[in-house]
Amino acid sequence: MKRWKTEWYASARTRRAELWRGVEAQHFVATMRLADTLDEQRVLEELLEGSKPAPPPEARGRHPLIATPYRYRVPFASRFRRADEAGIWYGAESLRTCCAEIGYWRWRFLMDSEGLRGAALHTQHTLFPAPVRGVAIDLGAAPWRSLSEQWTSRSDYTACQALAADARERGVEWIRYRSARDGEGGACGAVLTAPALGEPDLLRQQTWTCKTTAARVYLAHAYEDAYEFEAAAWQ
Repeated sequence: MKRWKTEWYASARTRRAELWRGVEAQHFVATMRLADTLDEQRVLEELLEGSKPAPPPEARGRHPLIATPYRYRVPFASRFRRADEAGIWYGAESLRTCCAEIGYWRWRFLMDSEGLRGAALHTQHTLFPAPVRGVAIDLGAAPWRSLSEQWTSRSDYTACQALAADARERGVEWIRYRSARDGEGGACGAVLTAPALGEPDLLRQQTWTCKTTAARVYLAHAYEDAYEFEAAAWQ
Protein backbone atom coordinates (compact mmCIF):
# COMPACT_ATOMS: atom_id res chain seq x y z
CA MET A 1 0.00 0.00 0.00
CA LYS A 2 1.35 3.44 -0.88
CA ARG A 3 2.10 5.76 2.00
CA TRP A 4 2.24 9.02 0.09
CA LYS A 5 -0.84 11.19 -0.31
CA THR A 6 -2.42 12.32 -3.56
CA GLU A 7 -2.23 15.96 -2.49
CA TRP A 8 1.55 15.70 -2.32
CA TYR A 9 1.59 16.00 -6.11
CA ALA A 10 0.72 19.67 -5.63
CA SER A 11 4.46 20.14 -5.08
CA ALA A 12 5.18 19.07 -8.68
CA ARG A 13 6.57 21.86 -10.82
CA THR A 14 8.66 22.37 -13.93
CA ARG A 15 12.31 21.85 -13.10
CA ARG A 16 15.50 22.10 -15.13
CA ALA A 17 18.71 20.20 -14.50
CA GLU A 18 21.76 18.82 -16.23
CA LEU A 19 22.20 15.10 -15.70
CA TRP A 20 25.29 12.98 -16.31
CA ARG A 21 24.87 9.44 -17.57
CA GLY A 22 27.42 6.70 -18.19
CA VAL A 23 27.32 3.95 -20.80
CA GLU A 24 29.82 1.16 -21.18
CA ALA A 25 32.05 1.86 -24.16
CA GLN A 26 31.94 -1.59 -25.70
CA HIS A 27 29.42 -1.65 -28.56
CA PHE A 28 31.42 0.24 -31.22
CA VAL A 29 34.65 -1.52 -30.25
CA ALA A 30 32.93 -4.91 -30.48
CA THR A 31 31.67 -4.30 -34.02
CA MET A 32 35.05 -2.91 -35.12
CA ARG A 33 36.55 -6.33 -34.39
CA LEU A 34 34.24 -7.81 -37.02
CA ALA A 35 34.87 -5.24 -39.76
CA ASP A 36 37.92 -4.55 -41.92
CA THR A 37 36.83 -1.19 -43.38
CA LEU A 38 34.71 1.81 -42.40
CA ASP A 39 32.09 0.81 -44.99
CA GLU A 40 31.82 -2.65 -43.47
CA GLN A 41 31.55 -1.05 -40.02
CA ARG A 42 28.69 1.18 -41.22
CA VAL A 43 26.79 -1.72 -42.79
CA LEU A 44 27.21 -3.82 -39.65
CA GLU A 45 25.95 -0.99 -37.44
CA GLU A 46 22.92 -0.53 -39.72
CA LEU A 47 22.14 -4.26 -39.57
CA LEU A 48 22.37 -4.23 -35.80
CA GLU A 49 20.15 -1.17 -35.57
CA GLY A 50 17.53 -2.83 -37.76
CA SER A 51 17.44 -5.87 -35.49
CA LYS A 52 16.54 -3.82 -32.40
CA PRO A 53 12.98 -3.01 -31.31
CA ALA A 54 11.73 0.35 -32.57
CA PRO A 55 11.79 3.20 -30.05
CA PRO A 56 8.39 4.39 -28.79
CA PRO A 57 6.95 7.28 -30.85
CA GLU A 58 8.10 9.96 -28.40
CA ALA A 59 11.74 8.75 -28.66
CA ARG A 60 11.95 8.28 -32.42
CA GLY A 61 14.53 10.40 -34.17
CA ARG A 62 16.39 11.03 -30.91
CA HIS A 63 20.08 10.39 -30.40
CA PRO A 64 20.69 6.76 -29.37
CA LEU A 65 22.14 7.95 -26.04
CA ILE A 66 18.71 9.39 -25.29
CA ALA A 67 16.42 6.88 -27.03
CA THR A 68 18.03 3.57 -26.01
CA PRO A 69 16.64 3.29 -22.46
CA TYR A 70 13.10 3.85 -23.76
CA ARG A 71 13.14 1.28 -26.55
CA TYR A 72 13.54 -1.82 -24.38
CA ARG A 73 11.29 -3.50 -21.83
CA VAL A 74 13.91 -5.55 -20.04
CA PRO A 75 13.15 -8.40 -17.62
CA PHE A 76 15.34 -6.83 -14.92
CA ALA A 77 13.90 -4.21 -12.58
CA SER A 78 15.58 -0.95 -11.60
CA ARG A 79 14.88 1.50 -8.77
CA PHE A 80 11.90 3.22 -10.43
CA ARG A 81 10.95 0.57 -13.00
CA ARG A 82 9.45 -2.86 -12.52
CA ALA A 83 10.57 -5.71 -14.75
CA ASP A 84 9.16 -5.42 -18.30
CA GLU A 85 7.78 -1.91 -17.69
CA ALA A 86 8.49 1.06 -19.96
CA GLY A 87 12.09 2.25 -19.87
CA ILE A 88 13.51 5.08 -17.78
CA TRP A 89 16.56 7.26 -18.47
CA TYR A 90 18.69 7.66 -15.33
CA GLY A 91 21.26 10.37 -14.74
CA ALA A 92 23.09 12.15 -11.91
CA GLU A 93 23.60 15.82 -11.15
CA SER A 94 27.37 15.47 -10.67
CA LEU A 95 30.20 13.40 -12.12
CA ARG A 96 30.97 11.94 -8.69
CA THR A 97 27.42 10.69 -8.21
CA CYS A 98 27.36 9.32 -11.76
CA CYS A 99 30.58 7.43 -11.01
CA ALA A 100 29.14 6.11 -7.73
CA GLU A 101 26.13 4.70 -9.58
CA ILE A 102 28.33 3.14 -12.28
CA GLY A 103 30.66 1.74 -9.65
CA TYR A 104 27.86 0.13 -7.69
CA TRP A 105 26.42 -1.69 -10.68
CA ARG A 106 29.88 -2.87 -11.81
CA TRP A 107 30.46 -4.20 -8.29
CA ARG A 108 27.06 -5.88 -8.27
CA PHE A 109 27.88 -7.55 -11.59
CA LEU A 110 31.16 -8.80 -10.15
CA MET A 111 29.52 -10.12 -6.97
CA ASP A 112 26.74 -11.83 -8.93
CA SER A 113 29.28 -13.60 -11.18
CA GLU A 114 30.55 -16.56 -9.19
CA GLY A 115 33.56 -17.12 -11.42
CA LEU A 116 34.67 -13.46 -11.25
CA ARG A 117 34.36 -12.57 -7.58
CA GLY A 118 38.03 -13.03 -6.85
CA ALA A 119 39.19 -11.14 -9.92
CA ALA A 120 39.50 -7.48 -10.91
CA LEU A 121 37.07 -6.25 -13.57
CA HIS A 122 38.33 -3.54 -15.94
CA THR A 123 35.81 -1.59 -18.04
CA GLN A 124 35.64 1.67 -19.96
CA HIS A 125 32.71 4.06 -19.84
CA THR A 126 31.56 7.10 -21.77
CA LEU A 127 30.05 9.78 -19.53
CA PHE A 128 28.01 12.59 -21.03
CA PRO A 129 25.58 15.31 -19.87
CA ALA A 130 22.08 15.97 -21.15
CA PRO A 131 19.59 18.66 -20.11
CA VAL A 132 16.22 17.75 -18.63
CA ARG A 133 13.24 20.06 -18.35
CA GLY A 134 9.78 18.94 -17.31
CA VAL A 135 7.24 18.55 -14.55
CA ALA A 136 9.07 16.96 -11.65
CA ILE A 137 8.72 15.89 -8.06
CA ASP A 138 11.69 16.16 -5.70
CA LEU A 139 11.84 13.29 -3.22
CA GLY A 140 14.40 15.23 -1.18
CA ALA A 141 11.97 18.05 -0.49
CA ALA A 142 8.79 18.28 1.54
CA PRO A 143 6.42 16.50 1.69
CA TRP A 144 8.15 13.57 -0.08
CA ARG A 145 11.24 13.54 2.14
CA SER A 146 9.14 12.28 5.05
CA LEU A 147 9.39 8.87 3.35
CA SER A 148 13.11 9.12 2.60
CA GLU A 149 13.83 5.67 4.03
CA GLN A 150 11.71 4.19 1.24
CA TRP A 151 13.26 6.25 -1.57
CA THR A 152 16.85 5.45 -0.53
CA SER A 153 16.61 1.77 0.38
CA ARG A 154 19.69 -0.10 -0.84
CA SER A 155 17.77 -3.15 -2.02
CA ASP A 156 13.98 -2.75 -1.73
CA TYR A 157 12.70 -0.73 -4.70
CA THR A 158 9.01 -1.56 -4.25
CA ALA A 159 7.95 1.91 -3.08
CA CYS A 160 9.98 3.70 -5.76
CA GLN A 161 8.54 1.53 -8.51
CA ALA A 162 4.97 2.08 -7.32
CA LEU A 163 5.59 5.83 -7.08
CA ALA A 164 6.97 6.03 -10.63
CA ALA A 165 3.95 4.18 -12.06
CA ASP A 166 1.60 6.51 -10.17
CA ALA A 167 3.59 9.60 -11.16
CA ARG A 168 3.41 8.72 -14.87
CA GLU A 169 -0.38 8.65 -14.68
CA ARG A 170 -0.36 12.11 -13.09
CA GLY A 171 1.78 13.71 -15.79
CA VAL A 172 5.08 13.77 -13.90
CA GLU A 173 7.96 13.71 -16.39
CA TRP A 174 10.91 13.13 -14.09
CA ILE A 175 11.75 12.37 -10.47
CA ARG A 176 14.63 13.93 -8.54
CA TYR A 177 15.97 11.76 -5.72
CA ARG A 178 19.01 11.25 -3.49
CA SER A 179 21.52 8.64 -4.61
CA ALA A 180 21.65 5.55 -2.41
CA ARG A 181 25.18 4.81 -3.70
CA ASP A 182 26.98 8.13 -3.26
CA GLY A 183 27.91 8.49 0.40
CA GLU A 184 28.11 12.27 0.00
CA GLY A 185 24.40 12.50 -0.77
CA GLY A 186 24.44 13.43 -4.45
CA ALA A 187 21.21 13.74 -6.41
CA CYS A 188 19.94 11.73 -9.37
CA GLY A 189 17.10 12.03 -11.84
CA ALA A 190 14.80 9.33 -13.21
CA VAL A 191 13.39 10.70 -16.47
CA LEU A 192 10.10 8.93 -17.20
CA THR A 193 9.46 10.38 -20.66
CA ALA A 194 11.87 11.09 -23.52
CA PRO A 195 10.44 14.54 -24.50
CA ALA A 196 11.67 15.93 -21.18
CA LEU A 197 15.27 15.37 -22.31
CA GLY A 198 17.32 17.56 -24.59
CA GLU A 199 20.07 16.24 -26.83
CA PRO A 200 23.31 15.00 -25.21
CA ASP A 201 26.24 17.41 -25.17
CA LEU A 202 28.71 15.26 -27.11
CA LEU A 203 31.39 17.95 -26.99
CA ARG A 204 31.63 17.37 -23.24
CA GLN A 205 31.55 13.59 -23.20
CA GLN A 206 34.37 11.94 -21.28
CA THR A 207 36.00 8.52 -21.26
CA TRP A 208 36.49 6.96 -17.83
CA THR A 209 38.22 3.73 -16.89
CA CYS A 210 36.85 1.62 -14.06
CA LYS A 211 38.54 -1.04 -11.93
CA THR A 212 36.19 -3.14 -9.83
CA THR A 213 37.16 -5.58 -7.09
CA ALA A 214 35.22 -7.21 -4.29
CA ALA A 215 36.50 -4.57 -1.86
CA ARG A 216 36.32 -1.32 -3.84
CA VAL A 217 35.74 0.43 -7.16
CA TYR A 218 38.10 2.99 -8.68
CA LEU A 219 37.18 5.27 -11.61
CA ALA A 220 39.58 7.65 -13.33
CA HIS A 221 39.51 10.11 -16.22
CA ALA A 222 42.60 11.35 -18.09
CA TYR A 223 44.83 11.22 -14.98
CA GLU A 224 42.98 14.28 -13.70
CA ASP A 225 39.76 13.20 -12.03
CA ALA A 226 39.34 10.05 -9.97
CA TYR A 227 36.89 8.63 -7.44
CA GLU A 228 37.21 5.61 -5.18
CA PHE A 229 34.29 3.88 -3.47
CA GLU A 230 34.50 1.26 -0.73
CA ALA A 231 32.17 -1.68 -1.36
CA ALA A 232 31.50 -1.97 2.38
CA ALA A 233 29.30 1.12 2.12
CA TRP A 234 27.02 -0.69 -0.34
CA GLN A 235 26.55 -3.88 1.67
